[in-house]
Amino acid sequence: MNRDHLFRLFSEAHRISGHKDYVVIGSLSVLGTQDEAGLPAEMSMSNDIDSYTKEDPGRIYDVSGALGEGSKFHKENGYYLDPVSPNLPTLPDGWQNRMTSLNRGNVTLWFLDPDDAAMSKYARSQPNDLRWIRAGILCGLISLPKIKHRLASTSFLDANEESRVRKQIDATLAWFDLIKNSRSQSFDPPDI
Repeated sequence: MNRDHLFRLFSEAHRISGHKDYVVIGSLSVLGTQDEAGLPAEMSMSNDIDSYTKEDPGRIYDVSGALGEGSKFHKENGYYLDPVSPNLPTLPDGWQNRMTSLNRGNVTLWFLDPDDAAMSKYARSQPNDLRWIRAGILCGLISLPKIKHRLASTSFLDANEESRVRKQIDATLAWFDLIKNSRSQSFDPPDI
């Protein structure tokens, strides 16, 4: 996926609904930081665009029939709108202020900060979510120190979700330490 795909879909959503501002959450929110050319494939390979209308979130469902899964748009383009509620993701306080935006024509897209998106993905903890996080860490888009800091201000669904997130973050920290150690051990400076 790339930004052109997003703007094609949301230009059509604007044509149908009249809404101009859309919030993109989930995997493809990373396209708000840079275009797909600089991203690992694991971060931009999704074909469903999780989104809601910024000013009136429930209105996104007005366009789901024309742009959602199984629609003519989906069949013709290979990707689709996945309408969501802004209350769906588990996010740290202040996430709205960290969003970035891009504008083309009459459409403005708002994107989650990658570290905020990672927190939401930790809450889901599906294998594809964890691959997305690790790819983001390796390419420098996701910061483990920021995630650890934002953990304290995140409102979780329940104690089970919080426990799962904390365990996944600990596992990621251990994984990253292994990578750092293996890289430092493989570097053998020449004798001078």
